[in-house]
Amino acid sequence: MIPIRNRKKTLQLTVDEMRNFAFAYTEKYAPSKQQLKTYLLKKYMKLSASGSRKQDIHKLIDIVLSDLEKNKFINDQFYSESKAKSMVQRGNSINKIRNYLIAKGINDNFIKDTVNKIKENNSDQDFFSAIKICKKKRIGPARSEDNRTLFYKKDISLLARNGFDFETSKKVMDIDKEEFIKMINLL
Repeated sequence: MIPIRNRKKTLQLTVDEMRNFAFAYTEKYAPSKQQLKTYLLKKYMKLSASGSRKQDIHKLIDIVLSDLEKNKFINDQFYSESKAKSMVQRGNSINKIRNYLIAKGINDNFIKDTVNKIKENNSDQDFFSAIKICKKKRIGPARSEDNRTLFYKKDISLLARNGFDFETSKKVMDIDKEEFIKMINLL
């Protein structure tokens, strides 16, 4: 077994090492600022000797993150808009998008801007997203007519778990099969 040398690292060496970890991670995952901060903290705490202080590591990480933000390698506003756009295309509700962005550590102002842009593009986005979920999961109006009443509560529950409010869920569940097919063809 080879002994680990306890060598002192200079500040510049540590910052460069962290910057390299950050570049590799952003190249692979396109993270938010908070995700990158968490990754670097875990990575550096695992690699560094037990003698280093957590406060010093936080300062170094902040230096690297501010440098990456200044050079536009990470941008929480862009991250927020791109994730929201892809989630809307998949049929997620606005509530689910908002909670996802909050969990990723995005600033509240960016989240509000993103949600407002979604609502500007389509005032009834949740309704159309619920239609997409119904098609994807084959629930509600996508079911055959004789099974719809049997699975009504189950389908409403599934829509609620996906972040849709009761009024939107009820509105979608009460659509005729023919109207549903017309809406799916438009989407």
